[in-house]
Amino acid sequence: MPQITSIQVGTPRTYQAHPAGNPLKRPWTTAIEKTRVTGPVWAGALGLTGDGVHDTSCHGGPWQAILMYSADHYPKWNAELGRSDMGPGMFGENLTVSGMDETTICIGDRMRMGEVEVEVTIPRGPCNTLAQWLGEKEIIRLVLANHRSGWYLKVLAEGHLVSGMEVEVVERPNPEWTIARAADTHTHRRARPDEARALAAVPGLDPRLSETLLEAANAA
Repeated sequence: MPQITSIQVGTPRTYQAHPAGNPLKRPWTTAIEKTRVTGPVWAGALGLTGDGVHDTSCHGGPWQAILMYSADHYPKWNAELGRSDMGPGMFGENLTVSGMDETTICIGDRMRMGEVEVEVTIPRGPCNTLAQWLGEKEIIRLVLANHRSGWYLKVLAEGHLVSGMEVEVVERPNPEWTIARAADTHTHRRARPDEARALAAVPGLDPRLSETLLEAANAA
């Protein structure tokens, strides 16, 4: 059974320029740095207690309340990037989980973790903040190619979460729309207008992504 292996929260912080040699690091504000939570943490409609968002135009809100990421990806990242520091929280996720990834989780999936129930709403879109944080210029391209993006959750039933909890998928209304497929469709939305329209109509998808997909499809 998949389970939560680690829980992380963080609030916006401003970082100054880093030493020469890492041109991606410059003064910037972000909440991507997360600290591991060792005890129970409350999962509410807008996310975990103690967590925050800096750029609310792109992140946060009830449709992107919690970011989930597969723990199974980190050994691959360490090997491919020649690093040893990649581990829970490095992608800015709140919940690091084992036993599931973007090829096995679908848009609209309902999951239960103890008393908490959530719904999968959207793939996480890699951005420059992630590249800056990791100091990896190619990370956006790599994530888009291998679909190790993570996914966002909407909280349907609030409650406490703790590491070690099992994650059970209790409903799957859209089995054809895995996170990997949805992310790929979003990336190629202008070249695949029919598929973009189909994804935009999927129940449970974040309305902001639906709007983006329809704009691209109608402009194609």
